[in-house]
Amino acid sequence: MSDVKPWYLSRTIWAAIISVAATIAGAFGYPVDDLGREGLVEALLQIVSAAAGVLAILGRFTATARIL
Repeated sequence: MSDVKPWYLSRTIWAAIISVAATIAGAFGYPVDDLGREGLVEALLQIVSAAAGVLAILGRFTATARIL
């Protein structure tokens, strides 16, 4: 595997986080089914991807060195 990406853009990491959160929520009486988990993972991944893009653009505008 030669591609590198930040951890927060990994679908596997987000699926694991949602799975743990859903398990904990279930222990407190808030059941979340598998379909709900998949939708939540997809929504969170899209939000994180959008935020990463915005941060990249803002970072470029506020940078003090130019790109060669």
